[in-house]
Amino acid sequence: MHTIRSVLSRKDREVVSVSSTDTVLHAIRLMASQGIGALLVIDDGELVGLLSERDYARKVILKGLRSDATKVADIMSRELVSISPDHSAEQGLDLMTEQFVRHLPVIEGGRLVGMVSIGDLVKWVIRDQKLAIEELERYVSS
Repeated sequence: MHTIRSVLSRKDREVVSVSSTDTVLHAIRLMASQGIGALLVIDDGELVGLLSERDYARKVILKGLRSDATKVADIMSRELVSISPDHSAEQGLDLMTEQFVRHLPVIEGGRLVGMVSIGDLVKWVIRDQKLAIEELERYVSS
């Protein structure tokens, strides 16, 4: 079974982030250019929040706010759910399901080491399940 650490080791290690003082327009443009659905919000080296496309849709578009005049701090999620790199990908999916989140900052020793998305974890859980099925099929046919 793959751990969050092994998932992180196989993806781009760069953590894409914005500052809480950046405009939402800047953040959305950054997400679009990187092809991602969420950004970590980091101020002075400290993780202070997460901004997702869902935050944007619900807190800017539906409220009629202007992206170029709204700060990330005004709409970011501050109550973060995080995970350790030693947890399994399956445990990460369980946590996401329980907490209704799609992105998890990965924290080790109080330090941010990356972020995983629900798509990252689904991919690895499916790989683990395929390997288990192949092993069972070999066992049954031998």
